[in-house]
Amino acid sequence: MKKALITGVTGQDGAYLAELLIKKGYIVYGLKRRASTFNTKRIDHLFVKNRGDETNFHYAYTDMTETTSLVRLLKEIEPDEIYNLAAQSHVKVSFDTPEYTANADGLGVLRILESIRLLGLEKKTKFYQASTSELYGKVRETPQNENTPFYPRSPYAVAKIYGYWITVNYREAYNLFSCNGILFNHESPIRGETFVTRKITRAAANIALGLQKKLLLGNLNAKRDWGHAKDYVKAMWLMLQQDKPEDFVIATGITTSVREFAVKSFGYVGINLVFLGEGEEERGIVDHIDHERYERRIGKKFAHIRKGDVLIEVDPFYYRPTEVDLLLGDPTKAREKLGWEPKYNVEMLVDEMMDSDLKMMQKEDYLKKGGFEITPQIEDIM
Repeated sequence: MKKALITGVTGQDGAYLAELLIKKGYIVYGLKRRASTFNTKRIDHLFVKNRGDETNFHYAYTDMTETTSLVRLLKEIEPDEIYNLAAQSHVKVSFDTPEYTANADGLGVLRILESIRLLGLEKKTKFYQASTSELYGKVRETPQNENTPFYPRSPYAVAKIYGYWITVNYREAYNLFSCNGILFNHESPIRGETFVTRKITRAAANIALGLQKKLLLGNLNAKRDWGHAKDYVKAMWLMLQQDKPEDFVIATGITTSVREFAVKSFGYVGINLVFLGEGEEERGIVDHIDHERYERRIGKKFAHIRKGDVLIEVDPFYYRPTEVDLLLGDPTKAREKLGWEPKYNVEMLVDEMMDSDLKMMQKEDYLKKGGFEITPQIEDIM
């Protein structure tokens, strides 16, 4: 049985990837940072009920800023495949914590690669590095492919550039099977709540249920190539099954603005929005209500929102110091060499996220608490 090690296993991608690999017969070792609160809800279903029971899923504590624990774990496990998904992955937060971001997202990659080399695992262990479309930043061409020049616009993206090139360097210098997946934005019902897509779907569900009055967003004009994380983790696995290591762009090839994503999300529950105004004065206003759709999605008659109500406002608090306006990937190489095709489009993604958030918010214990008003918190488009 193959052994795979996943850093950042408690995140969205880590959870879906662990699930995929276990189904394929792998023994999976997930690495996570220690926290004082429970943060394993995405992978709880992978644990056995009794500690002594046989299982294909194991986890251990480590941190990407600590070399000794990484070396020790790699020596004990001797994995066939390593998927490095761990990172300080919040772009806006990276402006506030640039040094930690560089240490975890940049040097963390080096620590794993050097551990592989020092332990003599070059011929055994294949390495996947989670790169990002944020590398393109102030884009030099559209769409972006594997040969498009990088122009990072955040400490997060700068740190990830180091991770990208050190992965390439170890491949060329030590003949290590190491590759980058330049993944464009990918979301799901288990996306972190501070990321803008999930913030939107949760708010749309809350507002439809009468649990929240309005949603505050930042740059409505930002456009992203949004796909589903389930599709993207399959691409990660496919990269490590090739005869030689290469870097791949993983994307849908379709771009959607934050504004359009919000329209699709509210439209799922029959609330049709129109946006009026410009810049900080732009507002998302109820244009009309599809009562039949609302009742079908929610299970009760619509009463608390009227045409003309303002449901979305712009708050400059959410602006980044340097914005990335447009990201659109060209997945031609992945399609031709990996045989990879996304199963989800953005409409299917929105529907699944909205359905999941509505079900969560309609639970009895949730409603007893009066729902969850999404208070000002940092959002991210990543």
